[in-house]
Amino acid sequence: MSFLEYFPLLNDAGEVIGKATRKECHSGTFWLHPVVHLHVFNSKGELYLQKRAINKDIQPGKWDTSVGGHVDYGEELPEALKREVSEELGITTFEPNFIKSYKFVSNQEAEYVNCFFAIYDGIIHPDPLEISEGRFWTKNEIEAALGTEIFTPNFEQEFLNVILNIDLLQ
Repeated sequence: MSFLEYFPLLNDAGEVIGKATRKECHSGTFWLHPVVHLHVFNSKGELYLQKRAINKDIQPGKWDTSVGGHVDYGEELPEALKREVSEELGITTFEPNFIKSYKFVSNQEAEYVNCFFAIYDGIIHPDPLEISEGRFWTKNEIEAALGTEIFTPNFEQEFLNVILNIDLLQ
C-alpha cells in the first residue's frame, strides 16, 4: 500500500479551495498549491544553497533555495516551514522572517510561494535523499552563475526579484 501525499489547492488569493495529490499537482494541471521557501544566511551575509538530488521529480541536480518544500493538506505555514527545514537541513532552532508570497508558474506546475529568511551560523546536516550537496555562496558567486542553467528557474527569479531586495547578501 503506497502513501498518497495531498496538497491544498488554492485560488489566486491564496485561499484553500480543495486538495489534490502531489502527482496531480506536478503533472501539468497548473493547480495552484502552496510551498515554503527559507533562505538561510550566515552572519557574513552569504546564502546557503542546496543542490537538488538527482532523483528529484522537479529540477534534479540543480542548485536551489536553501529550503523549499510543499505544504501538506491541513498543515499551517509555520508547521510546514519548521518540518521542511528540519527534514532538509537538520535545523530545528531558527527565527523565520517573512519576506513575501507570490505565484510562480513553471513549465509543469503552479506554486504559491511563501518566502522567508533566517540568519543561522550553526551546523547544517543536509538530507542525502533530498540534497546532493550544499554550501554558502556570496552575492558575486551567485551573480556570476546566473543564466548558466546550474540554478533552478525558480531560484533565479526569486534571487533577482526577492533576495536582492532584502539586502542581506554580501
